[in-house]
Amino acid sequence: MREEQYRIEGMHCAACSSSVERVTRKLPGVERSDVNLTTELMTISYDESQVSPEQIIAKVEKAGFVCRPKEKEQAEASVEEEADPLQAKRQNLIGAAVTTVVLLYVSMGQMLPTPLPLPDILSMVTHPVNFAMAQLILTIPVMWFGRDFLIGGFKALFHLNPNMDSLVAIGSTCSFLYSLVMTFLISDIPHHVHHLYYESAAVVLTLIMLGKFLESRSVQKTKGAITALMELSPDVAVLAQTGETVPTDSLKAGDVILIRPGDRIAADGKVVQGESSVNEAMLTGESLPVEKHIGDEVIGGSINQDGALHVSVTRVGSDSTLSKIIQFVEDAQGKKAPISKLADRVAGVFVPVVMAIALIAAILWLIAGQDFSFALRIFTSVLVIACPCALGLATPTAIMVGTGLGASHGILIRSGEALETAHKIDTVVLDKTGTVTEGKPAVTEVFPLGMAQEELVNIAVAVESNSAHPLAKAVLEYRGSSPYRTAEFENRSGLGLRAVLEDGRVVLTGSRRFLEQSKVDCSPLLERAGQLAAEGQTALLFAVDGRAAGLIGVADAIKPSSAEAIRRLREMGLHTVLLTGDSKAAAEQIGAQAGVDEIIAEVLPQDKAGKIQSLQSQGKQVMMVGDGINDAPALVQSDVGCAIGGGSDIAIESADLILMRSDLSDVSRAIRLSRLTIRNIKQNLFWAFCYNTIGIPIAAGALYLSHDLLLSPMFAGAAMSLSSICVVTNALRLRTKKL
Repeated sequence: MREEQYRIEGMHCAACSSSVERVTRKLPGVERSDVNLTTELMTISYDESQVSPEQIIAKVEKAGFVCRPKEKEQAEASVEEEADPLQAKRQNLIGAAVTTVVLLYVSMGQMLPTPLPLPDILSMVTHPVNFAMAQLILTIPVMWFGRDFLIGGFKALFHLNPNMDSLVAIGSTCSFLYSLVMTFLISDIPHHVHHLYYESAAVVLTLIMLGKFLESRSVQKTKGAITALMELSPDVAVLAQTGETVPTDSLKAGDVILIRPGDRIAADGKVVQGESSVNEAMLTGESLPVEKHIGDEVIGGSINQDGALHVSVTRVGSDSTLSKIIQFVEDAQGKKAPISKLADRVAGVFVPVVMAIALIAAILWLIAGQDFSFALRIFTSVLVIACPCALGLATPTAIMVGTGLGASHGILIRSGEALETAHKIDTVVLDKTGTVTEGKPAVTEVFPLGMAQEELVNIAVAVESNSAHPLAKAVLEYRGSSPYRTAEFENRSGLGLRAVLEDGRVVLTGSRRFLEQSKVDCSPLLERAGQLAAEGQTALLFAVDGRAAGLIGVADAIKPSSAEAIRRLREMGLHTVLLTGDSKAAAEQIGAQAGVDEIIAEVLPQDKAGKIQSLQSQGKQVMMVGDGINDAPALVQSDVGCAIGGGSDIAIESADLILMRSDLSDVSRAIRLSRLTIRNIKQNLFWAFCYNTIGIPIAAGALYLSHDLLLSPMFAGAAMSLSSICVVTNALRLRTKKL
């Protein structure tokens, strides 16, 4: 079996992606074929002894789409490549919108209770031909701006894969052609001036262009996470033996590189010389720096903090931890199934049924003895009233209002698909560091031995004020100043600090190993230090003049709002999971305080997405909430990825929802927003389908024989507009809802 990815161009809706899946799955030897509408990627697994790439491409192209093997794209160029088509769509949309507004002014302005001013030469009453020609001249540019939908719709129709674009193309084209015929007849029968529907063709195209532009704008950002991840790897590295600076790409296993304080580590490797603390938070989620000694592993992309290290490179290129995370994000993006909107799912049935009704009705009236103009009127009326304006507006208008309501509450929603999917969520997975907790160490306990607590804190602040270590910053934030000053100071990299105060006292602070190496008896502190370690906290031990003086406990504290936010999620019937790369003890301590249902600890970065996938395999709909780079694959793998606004840019680029206030309470608000929106969408779709169910038979002449009632294209157009107004008005009701 062979798995490949192909770029599919020309898809506009879920019906398009379904068509590609359907035709490729019929090929012999194809095990699975999944099409991601958003990323325009098809992931196909097939037996290469039964089918070839050329046959796959030919099959897709026969269905009316462009298919080519996915190229290895440079991440740096990906955003620029997407910018040009987006700019073209923006220009076409602006051109169509401006022209449509002018067209509506000309065509509808004189029909208002208080007519809008218009030059007499364009008057519908005195110069009907000029009135019609002005509309014709204004409609042609709109159809040119929306030509992609017209071409794509008819192309899909000719390949027997009709979609929503096909209805747009047929409805707009028939409205245009019918109006064009009436324009030529006006000079003989001026009353035909009332049978012009140029604005119907223009408005439908413009609204569809608006929706597709908004979708494309969000698609442009899908590769932003990959770019940001790749930027973590430094461009150059320094060889330890020669001091030569070489490109990172040229490194190979066995090379020894020098990592200076503050440098980002160029590749995965093992420490062969030196000691230091390394900040791996952006990759592992561990909030505290990790002490590194000879023989310890380091991860490419992490930041060396204080001491110099000599690192022997062990993994480069695609084998590195960072590359694997990038690969996870790419795979998750490529395989993520699109959320098929109801309107698109029924398009395969709705479109041919409407066309068949229009054609059959016209033929039956011809057989019944009516003339061609009557049959054409019936045919056009059915297509105009069935034009998917309300159907097309039902989902995007509710989503636009919903996203606006979310933004007013600090909840940014990347796509309509995410807003739709969130209402199905039954499991919320929470990253620990920076999401449930503050994301930085803070003093949790002061345990003095043989001195007052105030004295121990003053000594600690005096010593730690000379260090830039995160644990030192935690002590300084606890108490900003001290009456004592240091006369001497020494940083023992990876161990601790030694200082001499101005009054002559010698102070040691750091790990148990450091104090014992300095001949200090730590036994009075070991029991409490062990208890803190069991709770996932770090103990800073202190000694003064060779005797143990106490300890200060430091940990990543839970956010004040986390417990209440998690309680609200559980009240909504959601299962809550704490997922972290931190130790089991630290995770259980935080999990107990937060009140989560389940705890999964000590998870490597590349395994987080696997844990999400495992939950999904159990039939769960999963939302992942995180803030770190290590969360990016899990955010993409989950059904809905939710990034805390204070988190990394990569997490935000990978997420579907962004909580700007960094408040977990907004997670429940986002889910409630989704539930309100999806209910509104269902109401809109019901109205749109109900309208078509009632309107199409009337337009086809069902009431003509019994009641002599025939729906003219003019009233069909008015009914179509009314249905759209009802849908939009219902969507606007969302603004009044409270989250």
